[in-house]
Amino acid sequence: MSTPSTTKRSGTANPSTNRSTSSMGTRNSMGTLKKIFGGDTRQLGMIIALIALIVFFQIKTGGLTLTPDNVINLFQGNSYILVLAIGMVLVIIAGHIDLSVGSIAAFAGIVVATAMRDWNLPWFVGVLLGLAIGALIGIWQGIWVAYVGIPAFIVTLAGMLIFRGANQFVGKSNTIPVSNDFQKIGGGYLPEIGPDTGYNNLTVLIGVVLAAFIVFGQLRSRRALSKVGADLEEQWVMWTRLVLVCVAIIAATLLFASGRRGTSFPISGVILGALVLIYGFISSRTIIGRHIYAVGGNRHAAELSGVKSKKVNFLVMMNMAILASLAGMMFVARSTASGPSDGVGWELDAIAAVFIGGAAVTGGVGTVVGSIIGGLVMAVLNNGLQLLGIGADATSIIKGLVLLIAVAFDVYNKSQGRASLIGLLMRNFRSGGGSSVEPPSAATDAPSAATETAPVQESIRQGS
Repeated sequence: MSTPSTTKRSGTANPSTNRSTSSMGTRNSMGTLKKIFGGDTRQLGMIIALIALIVFFQIKTGGLTLTPDNVINLFQGNSYILVLAIGMVLVIIAGHIDLSVGSIAAFAGIVVATAMRDWNLPWFVGVLLGLAIGALIGIWQGIWVAYVGIPAFIVTLAGMLIFRGANQFVGKSNTIPVSNDFQKIGGGYLPEIGPDTGYNNLTVLIGVVLAAFIVFGQLRSRRALSKVGADLEEQWVMWTRLVLVCVAIIAATLLFASGRRGTSFPISGVILGALVLIYGFISSRTIIGRHIYAVGGNRHAAELSGVKSKKVNFLVMMNMAILASLAGMMFVARSTASGPSDGVGWELDAIAAVFIGGAAVTGGVGTVVGSIIGGLVMAVLNNGLQLLGIGADATSIIKGLVLLIAVAFDVYNKSQGRASLIGLLMRNFRSGGGSSVEPPSAATDAPSAATETAPVQESIRQGS
């Protein structure tokens, strides 16, 4: 009697076994992604979301999303928001928020436009003037935040009102045009050089050089590790990653280089790329970058470790104002004139980009690259909805819901003790074993002051 029963049970799949097998398959897939994309892959989840969004709109719009002209316009039209996002992510990592960036951008833009018109300043002097204005505003707000101790929310709320009014006062609510030379920093393109190949040769050259530089850097790093006897990743992993990265670079290069004649990769994109490299290096490889994360993660623990939190807060506020001035000049240059409505709502777009890119509301978490990815997600969403003929009212509602859902899902998973959205997609695996260890990111809760002091002290010592 027991034999048939036993046979029946042995022939029936065990649900728990199936779930375990499925879980192992997922872990193996994530482990492969971890190997290919390296140790810091926390933004891969947002990259996947960005790619999915592009594919969706490419299908729904009948191929309009990835036309060269649309990609160039999308990138050029959102570069100033991405510049703001670079500064905003550092502010948010430090545990603050800046509501004044749109008004600062508008004020700097109107002052520069007026000065160039009235004093016949050359375009590069106008740019320097705008950056100086941003620095002075940053010093003003940084003193109130860092040394007087007023919360950044209040200081920048006041700044939003002050500099919006100053914009109206200087410009008399008029539109002031800027010179053609100045317009190039926001609306210009890389020039045509060499023979007519059907592409912008300089754009193609930059893309090829960038891909070659990445391959050379990877091979050089591998040789250096080999000489000191360090463990090397498998060659198929390295070459798979290099092929994927180079294919993406070349594809984007050809897309930018194949637009209508006279267009190519935007000058604003060159500025943005330089800022991403500079601030990515500062935030991840320098002492001040480590101090920003330490102050945002736990200010008291950072101060016990010797970090000058007031100096850090002052610098992030000053830096934000400088980048806001640059963003304002880029916008004025692209729109060919400065007007009274410039900068309205920009702070909200920048903040949304940072949070969608994985920053934590409580500070201490976020990356420059993540903020750029978050900004691109919002830019592609906005562009795709416009191509589909969705009205501004519905577009605003959808963008707000995307932001709310992205952050709420992350917060909910953390409150339940589970990995966040990025953590689910990007669970880290130790190279030596099969156990999963999620790195410190937006996916994990911040430790308490008591438990965080020692790690912060060690991080600061290593940074010093």
